[in-house]
Amino acid sequence: MLEKLSSSLKETIRKIAMAKRIDKHTVDELVRDIQRALIQADVKIALVKEISSRIRERALKEKLVLNPREHVIKVVYEELINIIGKGVEVPLSPQKIMMVGLHGSGKTSSCAKLARYFQKKGLKPAVICADVYRPAASDQLRQLCDKIGVPFYDGANLPDGKDVMGIVKAGVKEFEKYDVKIIDTAGRHALEEDMIKEIREIEKTIKPEQRVLILDASIGQQASVQSKAFDGAIGITGIIITKMDGTAKGGGALSAVSETNSGVAFIGTGEKVDDFEKFESDGFISRLLGMGDIKSLIEMAEESLEPVDVDLDLLKGKFTLKDLYKQLEAVKKMGPFKKVMQMLPLGGLGIDFDDQMYQITEDKLKRYRVMMDSMTEEELNEPKIIGGSRLKRIARGSGTTTAEVSELIKYHKLMQKMMKSLSTGRGKIPMMKGMPMDKMMKKMK
Repeated sequence: MLEKLSSSLKETIRKIAMAKRIDKHTVDELVRDIQRALIQADVKIALVKEISSRIRERALKEKLVLNPREHVIKVVYEELINIIGKGVEVPLSPQKIMMVGLHGSGKTSSCAKLARYFQKKGLKPAVICADVYRPAASDQLRQLCDKIGVPFYDGANLPDGKDVMGIVKAGVKEFEKYDVKIIDTAGRHALEEDMIKEIREIEKTIKPEQRVLILDASIGQQASVQSKAFDGAIGITGIIITKMDGTAKGGGALSAVSETNSGVAFIGTGEKVDDFEKFESDGFISRLLGMGDIKSLIEMAEESLEPVDVDLDLLKGKFTLKDLYKQLEAVKKMGPFKKVMQMLPLGGLGIDFDDQMYQITEDKLKRYRVMMDSMTEEELNEPKIIGGSRLKRIARGSGTTTAEVSELIKYHKLMQKMMKSLSTGRGKIPMMKGMPMDKMMKKMK
């Protein structure tokens, strides 16, 4: 997700943290780095100039509450949040949600993703397909809804299956007892007058509480044109930006949206129905800067894990290989390894993973699980007894080498040490030299 932008911003933050002094020259260099990063991410030039001016002025003239380095980082953090807005909160309550957008924006799949989001929050969603123009729209959405067990309606039982208003009215009535009714409207290749007229009529008829616009992240600054047009037609209450995992132009879409009366509610981060995130600007910017997003990580864990998956007693007692195995399985349940790692504050440790490193690390953790499957119960509970003949037997049984098994033992010892440190309250994840992450984030928030 905006990896080039993230990598550039992390490097900029490291430069600030390691600077011997913060003066005009240092700030000018910082501003140039940020300008370059934002322009490459397709952020509008005028907006880049505006944020540059504010960062320069605040960094040099504001009264210091933090030390100079922390102050500059705080300014960068806050100004980046300003250009993308605070995000839009979609309530977890009964409502009708009307989805609009151009053809190819990812609107249909976003309907299923949004339904899945509400489903995981304990609500009962249902989906209505009012796109009668694209032949495969109904079939695609029905299949997605069937996979997640969400009720679906497309007016197949109506005399005139092409009557958009008839489908919408019947669908709303059909799902009267459901908490969230999501209406997928038709898209077009451009902002055609007949499409605008149709969505106005739907909005006037069902009076949806939410009117959500779907934007493809790859369109960059064109998002501003679309947002204003749809907002003028029906009054957009929130925006979903799709395909954030596959484009460098996401910065343009995010920043262009901030120029309208609406804001981002969710972002799509992949093709699967669970590749969907509630958008919170502070967590999003924290991740871009390498500070992690612990709040979202906790929410993801709460949605994915059962209480049995997380043994809180680990922080009080010894940490065995069996415990390590359970934790690796829990991480696996939470979703893609890369997504989980991006929510951890690793920037200050000098860790900046690229796709290849994520894959290598994920593959290695899979091999660790295979090795542990070849161990006895006694070895899993007492790792210190593993040596000599036991190493050879485990390697042979798991199709690995004794060196790899030894590496696993070393990894376990490292994790054991970290758990012990956390349990005694001494563990701190450094954001950067001389700046503990927990202390830094408290000050920034």
